[in-house]
Amino acid sequence: MARTRPLSLVVAGVLAAGGLVALTPLAHAADTELARNGGFESGLDGWSCTAGSGAVVSSPVHGGTKALQATPAGSDNARCSQTVTVKPNSTYTLSGWVRGSYVYLGASGTGTTDVSTWTQSAPDWQKLSTGFTTGASTTSVTIYTHGWYGTGAYVADDLSLLGPGGDPVQIPATPTGLTAGSATSSSVSLSWPAVSGATSYKVYKDGVLAGTVTGTSYTATGLAASTSYGFQVSAANSAGESAKSAAVTATTTSGGGGGGGGQLPAHALVGYLHASFANGSGYTRMADVPDSWDVVNLAFGEPTSVTSGDIRFSLCPQTECPNVESPADFKAAIKAKQAAGKKVLISIGGQNGQVQLATTAARDTFVSSVSKIIDEYGLDGLDIDFEGHSLSLQTGDTDFRNPTSPVIVNLISAVKTLKARYGSTFVLTMAPETFFVQLGYQYYGSGPWGGQDPRAGAYLPVIHALRDDLTLLHVQDYNSGSIMGLDNQYHSMGGADFHIAMTDMLLTGFPVAGNTDRVFPALRPDQVAIGLPASTQAGNGHTAPAEVNKALNCLTRKTDCGGYQTHGTWPGLRGLMTWSINWDRYNGWEFSRNFDAYTWS
Repeated sequence: MARTRPLSLVVAGVLAAGGLVALTPLAHAADTELARNGGFESGLDGWSCTAGSGAVVSSPVHGGTKALQATPAGSDNARCSQTVTVKPNSTYTLSGWVRGSYVYLGASGTGTTDVSTWTQSAPDWQKLSTGFTTGASTTSVTIYTHGWYGTGAYVADDLSLLGPGGDPVQIPATPTGLTAGSATSSSVSLSWPAVSGATSYKVYKDGVLAGTVTGTSYTATGLAASTSYGFQVSAANSAGESAKSAAVTATTTSGGGGGGGGQLPAHALVGYLHASFANGSGYTRMADVPDSWDVVNLAFGEPTSVTSGDIRFSLCPQTECPNVESPADFKAAIKAKQAAGKKVLISIGGQNGQVQLATTAARDTFVSSVSKIIDEYGLDGLDIDFEGHSLSLQTGDTDFRNPTSPVIVNLISAVKTLKARYGSTFVLTMAPETFFVQLGYQYYGSGPWGGQDPRAGAYLPVIHALRDDLTLLHVQDYNSGSIMGLDNQYHSMGGADFHIAMTDMLLTGFPVAGNTDRVFPALRPDQVAIGLPASTQAGNGHTAPAEVNKALNCLTRKTDCGGYQTHGTWPGLRGLMTWSINWDRYNGWEFSRNFDAYTWS
């Protein structure tokens, strides 16, 4: 079965396959009913439904007087679930009665093969049934039902799990030994010993739940500089949550906006300079870049092969760029820019520069080769412009906070090494496409059942792991399909609305793939710039200067917002990025002149 949402361009085709139907083993005489309140006669007792999507109704019902009705909305598929205690190496039968279109019934955490079954259309009650065998150490599974995106409400009743009952699960003990580790101006790392029987841990900041993790460490982010916080942790499993641990206090360091951000003006203009090629816009010498540009990203450093990690950079050949300066003049012009307070970075990747750091050897080569470029040209830092198939998430890599895919893990490690090598003045910027960031609100990697594009949201773990080192994130709000915003509406390129909605997501934070237990935290306003094409020739999604100003007005003053209402007002928004300086010159400097003329306060 293939059913995809009718999304345009980038989003279309992300979902490619539904669940797999498993063979149903027969229950045996010793089987008992393990599902709690499977007929929903006691309301939603025992069941948890995402985003408040579930309710109990008295009609229609299959048996008794009540049934579950759940309604998908936006990025939520109305998943209702229950965790059940089971025995290892045992066989179970899952069944239930459903009505509606695209209704699923399944079990996860089986320790063997997770299963699901579904019906495309059930205008009247239809029985779904599947089964599974638990793994050698499995003591609990999660049974669930859900609908599908963009479809109407479904109804479920008389859900049943038959099989040997497991030993009662006990609430785990209260964690001890909570320790606060290193702190930055906006984060604190925490760790604690494992608690027997715990399947997750809840971390509290000043008494308020800050996050839930399955491991024994957590980094609290988005904190204020020079501020003390109290942290506690509790242990949880299907039986409940322990008491909170004793509190530890940690104080963040003084401000300065990590990653060299304190060296930039309050509102900065960032541009890419075609230094290694001409493109249709022609070559622009470094010395001819106007003072309007606060950050100049040299495009591009590219790898010798996709997986080598060996990055090379050279000036545009004279045959392609007759007016190219000599390397000595180029380096002298960089020094002159830096003397005037500007930053010059090497940008790695681009449309044609696929970089996959799949091995530790490639990671180490990346560090050494990028360092060589930075040292040779006397640069201020690094811009990561990985596109195409450079970043993707392996199947099972579902938590952006704890990535396991080698290309993600190795990139994070490489950048941290570079940051440590060059120190606090190192400028780090990133220019991902919306597919790799904001699309993560709906889809993350291949998804819990597979079939999605594994690149969806794949920048999120990189941004999150490096947020304390990050100077600027300027997502490319161009060459993009329609993307869902926090209002659960789709937004399209070309006008103020798109930039407002996409930027609001970064400054507000959002649940990744709709999972409210996995929220991508907001970035600081000084870490965010809006990426736009400088002209209609530079890329799809060109935005007229008047619309650019509307977007800035809405985000920094909450005026000119149109139909989209932001979740805050951010006068400290850092600025704008454009592709590219060359295209802006080709277009009579329209983009940079509009930036220079804009009044920020």
